[in-house]
Amino acid sequence: MSSDLFRVKNIDRLLSDADQPERRLKKTLGWISLTALGVGAIIGTGIFILTGTAAAGEVVEYPSILKAPVLQVILYGHRAAGASGRPGAGPAIALSFALVAVVCGFAALCYAELASMIPIAGSAYTYTYATLGELVAWIIGWDLILEYAVSNMAVAVGFSAYVDSLLGTFGIHLPASISNPAYSPDTGWHMNFNVVGFLVVMLLTVLLVFGIRESAEANTVMVGIKLVAILVFVFAASKYIHPANWTPFMPNGWQGVLTGGAIVFFTYIGFDSVSTAAEECRNPKRDLPLGILFSLLICTVFYVGVAIVLTGIQPWQSLRNAAPVANALEAIGLPRVEQWVTVGALMGMISSLLVFQLGQARVWFSMSRDGLLPRAFSRVHPKFRTPDVATWIAGVFVGIPAGIFDIGTLADLSNIGTLFAFVLVSLAVLILRRTQPDRPRGFRVPFVPVLPILSMLCCLILMAGLTLENWIRFFVWLIIGLVIYFAYSRKRSVLGIEERAGARL
Repeated sequence: MSSDLFRVKNIDRLLSDADQPERRLKKTLGWISLTALGVGAIIGTGIFILTGTAAAGEVVEYPSILKAPVLQVILYGHRAAGASGRPGAGPAIALSFALVAVVCGFAALCYAELASMIPIAGSAYTYTYATLGELVAWIIGWDLILEYAVSNMAVAVGFSAYVDSLLGTFGIHLPASISNPAYSPDTGWHMNFNVVGFLVVMLLTVLLVFGIRESAEANTVMVGIKLVAILVFVFAASKYIHPANWTPFMPNGWQGVLTGGAIVFFTYIGFDSVSTAAEECRNPKRDLPLGILFSLLICTVFYVGVAIVLTGIQPWQSLRNAAPVANALEAIGLPRVEQWVTVGALMGMISSLLVFQLGQARVWFSMSRDGLLPRAFSRVHPKFRTPDVATWIAGVFVGIPAGIFDIGTLADLSNIGTLFAFVLVSLAVLILRRTQPDRPRGFRVPFVPVLPILSMLCCLILMAGLTLENWIRFFVWLIIGLVIYFAYSRKRSVLGIEERAGARL
């Protein structure tokens, strides 16, 4: 039984399966399109919303040990139950962004090597199937579904808040019943449904079914608009900076920087989604590493710039709201800039939604092709050459919860799933360097094993900054996934069926 659970899929077999005519995806993407996909995924809700949340911190109305970071629980035990939330990083949120970028950089190097070796849709799921075995691959695939889905649920909630903010500049306000989620930990349950967030997810689902080239072109246009909007914000608002707002720089010490980093880590997830488009890339050995690394570098520069300016124009304590950038511009009397930045924020969120929906559908597609999910999910549309069934399922899977839950609940759950994926990808690099040292690599991680080990350690430290409540939710999600694997997927695994057929012969 243990050999069944940890059977490994040969890399050559992975490549040949991807080349089957009936399941072959259309190859149209180059490194510029891949970089735009990465930027589209990374710069979205985070830069316009979570920057303020992480700077100001989070307050819990009813303190509980479940709301305390795991690191506090480990250090202080039951005394962590008195925690009233997570301390803000203050102006040091810029430092949080920089440190998280370094952590993500370690993981990005590992992704770049594996993507150049195994240019197959499915990202970390595919890499672990080739290194750690089927059970671990299932766990990481199930985890990636959580990462991409929950990320987009959070983005859809933020999108609704910014639509309302933009309309508010024209004296129009959406009713709470169609623009607010049904649940928030601050206010509880209400008879609301975020119709705005639901509709944007479903419209993008239609675009993704229509074609990858059309989706990539639309994403590139939106990325250009939002980068211009960010530059407008930085240069226009920098004239209103009050250096006194940067003092003290670290009001809550390194604990604030760490917990701020755990919050804003959500903003960086997305560079890994570049690897999910591997099968639609023209020259994956060269273009995938370039797309992953360039997108991370570009976004880091923009994130740090926004953090410095935002905390300079407003006291960091005032940034705990649904639209901190737009509200800060309104407070300093720049309504025209506010409108333009809000449009850029909306473009950023739409492009982020687009890329994550693309990535999630490719994970469903890859797992289905291996028999671990129903075969219908790996159907390719005969005309558009996109995984249409998986794309529709992903759209519904994201759209409905986006109408129900708030952004804070969703962002933290996505963080822990992503960090777990990064740990396994880094481990996969070490395993393949040992088991298949001669296999061609379009890109090689430098300083192995030091950098992959650093990547794993840093990710585990950031995971310790997340709340005990989120760890519990994460384990519940994994338990549900294991039940599905043993009840359905293990028996229908294509690799397992072939092994049993060979044993009978």
